[in-house]
Amino acid sequence: KAGIPLGVMKVLDPRQLKPDSTETGRILTVLDETITKLEIARLIPQIIGSLERFARMLGPEITSSLLEHQRLSMELQQLLAHPEDEARTRAVEQRLKCSLRNILRLFLANPLLYHGLKYEVRVKESPADVFIKAFREFRDFTLERVLTSPEEEKEKIQFMEDISLRVEKNMETISALKAELEAAIQARDEEVKRKDKTIENLKTSMEDLDKDCMADIQQITKEGEKQQKKDEKASQDRCARLEQDVLRLGVQFNELVLEHRASELVLRKKKCKAEREIEKWVQKYDTDMAEKQATYEEIQAIYNEEKAQLALLMEKHAVLLQEYTEIEEERRMLKEKEEEAERDLARRNHAATCIQAVWKGYLVRSIYKAQLKKAKKGKGKGKGK
Repeated sequence: KAGIPLGVMKVLDPRQLKPDSTETGRILTVLDETITKLEIARLIPQIIGSLERFARMLGPEITSSLLEHQRLSMELQQLLAHPEDEARTRAVEQRLKCSLRNILRLFLANPLLYHGLKYEVRVKESPADVFIKAFREFRDFTLERVLTSPEEEKEKIQFMEDISLRVEKNMETISALKAELEAAIQARDEEVKRKDKTIENLKTSMEDLDKDCMADIQQITKEGEKQQKKDEKASQDRCARLEQDVLRLGVQFNELVLEHRASELVLRKKKCKAEREIEKWVQKYDTDMAEKQATYEEIQAIYNEEKAQLALLMEKHAVLLQEYTEIEEERRMLKEKEEEAERDLARRNHAATCIQAVWKGYLVRSIYKAQLKKAKKGKGKGKGK
């Protein structure tokens, strides 16, 4: 796209064309309005078919216009089915055209309603769609022709010539590539032929190998048959020996059966005697156990009674123990009080003794001091004399 002129791009892409004059704008407006009318006209039969569904959306005015249009369409169909009154037919056609123009005017006055119905109404493809598509192309073509200047036309022609030259060059390149491709295909075919020949040689080798394998298999089969015959003969000899052993062991078995029947009879007698003794012991055991069970029940009754008495005594013991504990606690507290009183008394006695000793010492010292003073005074008087 970098090498394409801007004018050519505008010509090739009609979406980039914009009207640059009032006349061009008017032409496009008329064409766009015509396309819109065609689309509305395409929707009208479907809207009339589901008029109850869209009645609230359309409003009373458009609904009544559509009903009138439906009535005129049915009347025109009846007249066309029986073309007798041409004047009336033309009149109905004229009224139908007026009705259609009125409906289109109402829809164009409310573009939001048209766009809403465009997505709500489902329309099957019909020739009208082809006509609308062709009319759109005509609109784009008209826009292109109106907006294309002579210079842009020249650029377009020059661009097309350049495109043609490029196409020729590309065709030459494609021809060269085709030649290379054919050469590569030929080389590949030769390689395939060579590989096919190799495969055929391998197939021949495999067939020879199959023949050799078949010969080996036949030889192995013969050797296996010989070995099988030898094994069968050895098996027959072994079976004969085993049959003789079976007969001999059968005789020994019968002898052992006769021998052990006598010992079995003795053992049976011992077993019967032992069973009788066991039965006696069982009966004796049952009798002893019944007596012991009765004794046990008596002892159990006594035990239960004594247990109840013990429980009662334990309750009394608990009460007495609590009382004893309280008494002991009171005794301990009394003893502590007595000991405290004794200690207090001892402290008081000790304190009194100490006080008395101090007092006595004080008295002795006082008396001693008084005597010393008197002695000193007597000595002084003697010296004076």
